[in-house]
Amino acid sequence: MDYKEYADISAFNEQGIGISNFKDLICWQKCRELRINLENLVESFPAIEKTRLSDQIIRAARSTTNNIAEGFGRYHFKDSIRFYYISRGSISELLDHLLIAFDNGYLDKLTLQDFEAQCEESAKILNGYIKFIQSKITN
Repeated sequence: MDYKEYADISAFNEQGIGISNFKDLICWQKCRELRINLENLVESFPAIEKTRLSDQIIRAARSTTNNIAEGFGRYHFKDSIRFYYISRGSISELLDHLLIAFDNGYLDKLTLQDFEAQCEESAKILNGYIKFIQSKITN
């Protein structure tokens, strides 16, 4: 799927109901799921990584949902998009951290591929929402 497939559904939650707060956004829900999964993953990392890689992963994962929430609360499309871009950047940052974890032997290839797929899906849905918001700016 590409972002265009998500753009039309971005203004509705999974039940087809209009959005009333950031928790209703599918992009926030997917990033939340990713964050929870990553917080569970880093529990298995060595203690030496607690203040290094684990902390960076948790901060980047939290940034994905935090920035979607903050952008939603801005009530101005152009200002909101800036935060959605930051969230999207945090997803890319997560991918890099996961590659570091893989390179250091903290996760296997199958786990890496699963998280890569979750990151890709989160980014696509977020891109769809960004396109939806951009269409409101130009209209």
